[in-house]
Amino acid sequence: MTAQELLEHLNLLDENERIEAKRADEIGKSLLETVCAFANEPGLGGGWLLLGVTREELALFPAYEIQGLNHPDKVSADLASQAASMFNRPLRLDIQAEVLDGKTVIAVFVPEAAPQDKPLYLKAQGLPRGAFRRIGSTDQRCSEDDLIALYQVRQHESFDAGLVPDGTFDDFSPDALADYRQSRRDTNPDAEELRWSDEDLLQALGCVRLNADGKWQPTVAGLVLFGKPVALRRIFPMTRVDYIRVPGREWVPDPERRFDSLELRDPLFRLIRRVQAAILDDLPKAFGLAEGDLQRKDSPIVPQRVIREAVVNALMHRSYRSHAPVQIIRYSNRLEIRNPGFSLKSPDHLGEPGSLPRNPKLAAALYDTRFAETKGSGVRVMREMCEKAGLAPPLFESDRGQDQFVVRLFFHHFLGPEDLAWLARFKNLHLSEAEARALVVAREVGAIDNATWRDINKVDTLTASQSLKKLRDA
Repeated sequence: MTAQELLEHLNLLDENERIEAKRADEIGKSLLETVCAFANEPGLGGGWLLLGVTREELALFPAYEIQGLNHPDKVSADLASQAASMFNRPLRLDIQAEVLDGKTVIAVFVPEAAPQDKPLYLKAQGLPRGAFRRIGSTDQRCSEDDLIALYQVRQHESFDAGLVPDGTFDDFSPDALADYRQSRRDTNPDAEELRWSDEDLLQALGCVRLNADGKWQPTVAGLVLFGKPVALRRIFPMTRVDYIRVPGREWVPDPERRFDSLELRDPLFRLIRRVQAAILDDLPKAFGLAEGDLQRKDSPIVPQRVIREAVVNALMHRSYRSHAPVQIIRYSNRLEIRNPGFSLKSPDHLGEPGSLPRNPKLAAALYDTRFAETKGSGVRVMREMCEKAGLAPPLFESDRGQDQFVVRLFFHHFLGPEDLAWLARFKNLHLSEAEARALVVAREVGAIDNATWRDINKVDTLTASQSLKKLRDA
């Protein structure tokens, strides 16, 4: 893109995943961190820097103004030199100086590094402090999980493939292995592994590995998939699922208002079924009487497929190095599923094809048994099923600070009578359907951002930004 096009995008969209503005009178630490983040972010394809502009900080939707650079040739030369020398691998940038409104600015394209060259990091800081990822419009220092995700394409070992120091073959549950075989048989009766012994099956699935003494020993994935409950409690005491029922719509830590809690701990396939059953038994029911039927049919107000996808995603992508349970909180108006471990996939790309599994051994077993669908499709399926059922769209939140991922599923029908009655107070604004949807979501969760607008109205980033500004002004 040209500098003029970058400036137009900034004033329409603000800084975003692929564009960042800098005053940049000289090359500083912040600029190099952004270069590093653009180069590291998987699937981003690189990003753009516009140097020589300033931002109006106090506005809700900031405008960018051209300030210009006093010594553009020096800035260009310094940036090219530092990109080639300050990182663990040389990085070649595309740097172009342009004149806008009589002032010189610089447009810089940072290419995405090749998989084998990641993670790129600042040599002076080393790993992990010197490596960054591009998350939304921010540069985030890489966590250990981020580094593992970047190393996976180089066959770096994932956490779920690691050995459990005090694990033994006695920790495996024969019933859990039989459960896997039955699930695999239901999916593919001719699967070759169905003819293997349990020992060969465990080896093939990465559930056991040779230790330093040359003996087979369970891995983290092996015990999560097939461990006895007593072994899971001993080895992973906090790796369980807590189903919590809270009265009302808010978490109130009031000792006089106790909540009901159910702790679930089982090998993975049985755990998924038990968690799903606990949720479905407790959900509000919708009923219908089809023509010709004598009895009504009750069904959960949130489709069963949505519940299954949310539960599987939480248990498949959670961080098993984190000593914290998955929490499923049932409020009066919604269900929240909170799992340790932020999304390794950028929140802006949730629902798009492709997956960055934190636990590839677990993911492979779940894909083989169809507990998990095609890679990267879980979020898209949940959105489509909720829309088909007339429900408010599911909301997804990835929180790197608290290292957790949250899915919110709402029970009420979207733009139903209650919503329409509330929207009537804004009739003088002549809201479009898209704007009405956005207001209802904002009322339900307290805010709406560009990504959520795109999800509920199926528009691109630019259209969503323009619509948000219009609604803000109204």
